[in-house]
Amino acid sequence: MDVTQLCEVRPSTAEERAERAMTTGGLPTLDFETRTPYDAYVRTDVLHGLQRPLSRDAGEMSFLMITQVMELYFKLIAFELRHAQEALRADDVWAALAPLRRTALHLEGLNASWRGLRWMTPADFNRFRDALGEASGLQSAMYRHVEFLLGLKNPALLRPFKRQRTIHRDLLRTFESPSLWDDAIALLARHGLDIPGELLDRDVAVEHAPHPAVERAWVEAYRDSGPGNLLRLLGEALTEVSELFGDWRQQHVAAVRRAMGAKPGSGGSNGLAWLERSMQRVVFPELWSARTHM
Repeated sequence: MDVTQLCEVRPSTAEERAERAMTTGGLPTLDFETRTPYDAYVRTDVLHGLQRPLSRDAGEMSFLMITQVMELYFKLIAFELRHAQEALRADDVWAALAPLRRTALHLEGLNASWRGLRWMTPADFNRFRDALGEASGLQSAMYRHVEFLLGLKNPALLRPFKRQRTIHRDLLRTFESPSLWDDAIALLARHGLDIPGELLDRDVAVEHAPHPAVERAWVEAYRDSGPGNLLRLLGEALTEVSELFGDWRQQHVAAVRRAMGAKPGSGGSNGLAWLERSMQRVVFPELWSARTHM
């Protein structure tokens, strides 16, 4: 929040709010010296000024705004994942559960965004697709942050941002840092579960490969089904995040299939086939394979 916002959004106490309600007879305040505090806090003037369609087709507004909504969700999800990492690194499993639960809820909201694009047939998309040029969702830096945080790391996907120094620097930092899955595995080791040193000391910029020791550790972590087993609760919270993120990817494929079939993508990929291949990389893989042995 900048200085201007701080001046326009004045903090108030419960007592002040109660007194204001008595003064107004329970009616909302309608007169303000400057712009409304809501606008000052939410920055609606900025938010609603960001929609600039490139064509005259009415359907493009849906495509553009829903894409922007998804970008905001990516940022929120990345924010929550980092908070969960901080808690795990501090060995506070209980504190990690809240941001992971919020992440799952945000993923539900993100996934629901696809509903607003179900109207789009190939003919609908084609009416404004040419105006997009080479713009593609595959170029979303914030989505890459989410993928890197979840442990899906492909160095080639840093290249589109190499000439945007700040964006590239921030992405590289996320890429070269431990993922949430790395932090969860390290926590298992600190809780006495048998994790080989090679997994704890590996290069975290390389995507994690499923390992039988991690699978066995999760089987052991789930052995106690009591409510006090925080590792089991952590495993379930991570599983929900993984499942809902998988839903996002599946719905992305479905939306592409609906709107453009197997045509080449705007960003140079072969579109649908590229997305389908990317789905073969599973988030938190041992949490799923361990279930066979529980």
